[in-house]
Amino acid sequence: MKYISEVLSSQLISHDLAFNAVSAAFIAASDQAKLFPVVIAEGHPENTIFSLKSANTAELVGWKAGSYWPGNTTKNIPCHASTIFLLDQDTGRLDAVIEGSAVNAYRTAAADAVAVSVLAREDASCVAIFGTGHQAFYECVSVCRVRDIHSVLVVGRNHNKAQAMVEKLAGVGIDAQVSVAEEACRAADIIITATTAREALFSAEWVKAGTHISAMGVDTKGKQELPPSLFDEADLYCDFTSQSVVIGEFQHGNKEVVTNKLTMIGEVLSGYAQGRVNNTDITIFDSSGIAVQDLFVGKHLLNAALDAGHAIEC
Repeated sequence: MKYISEVLSSQLISHDLAFNAVSAAFIAASDQAKLFPVVIAEGHPENTIFSLKSANTAELVGWKAGSYWPGNTTKNIPCHASTIFLLDQDTGRLDAVIEGSAVNAYRTAAADAVAVSVLAREDASCVAIFGTGHQAFYECVSVCRVRDIHSVLVVGRNHNKAQAMVEKLAGVGIDAQVSVAEEACRAADIIITATTAREALFSAEWVKAGTHISAMGVDTKGKQELPPSLFDEADLYCDFTSQSVVIGEFQHGNKEVVTNKLTMIGEVLSGYAQGRVNNTDITIFDSSGIAVQDLFVGKHLLNAALDAGHAIEC
């Protein structure tokens, strides 16, 4: 069996690796991958949650176990933890275990960047980020790699946390400032939501023509970041249709209407469907997070470990 520790996976992961792996995963999801219903459970401590996301392709089979322990903030450790499990396709026996808590941040942000690369306007230069946590930072960094972003407007419930995000972004060369929701939305070419919200974060009328929106935070029933009235006028995209309308952002829309409008991002990447048509369209990408992303990222990490000469057999 192969094993990659959290320390090693953190050394091997990069935005490029994650982007390439997730792009391939999205194409597989729209083509020949099979995804299974997500299992969501609770830990004993209040407000803790963990989930199992599983899938298979012709080459890969396995699952990702993820957890969210909000109390970890008091311990100065990330609230999210993730581990990828790959099975041997021929025997069903465990082939690899990859600890990937840091990896998961890159993987999720890569989904955003992949969507932005084909759905946002080429001249997009201003990002509004809703969220001030661990993941929101990675979203900004990843998106700034695929568009020439001149400014990031940070919107958060806590001003001190928003200011801390501004300073953290400045530390990696990204110009940012604290903003309020309406001001940020009206200025933004790209809106990113990376929160645990359970109601819309902004009003539909604040979104200007030509804006791209990446909804990254909704992955269970009851969560919500966007106003459903936006769905009627926007072009809708997602990572996986049947999951998006059940536990993703589009659970809040009219299921029949949304499903008829919804395009999987992998179909755009493979050329079977259109992405952005003109500079006035509003596009929405819902990322509920799919297991194929984790399988492909895990495989890329195993290859990177072998190429670097790391001993991963145990």
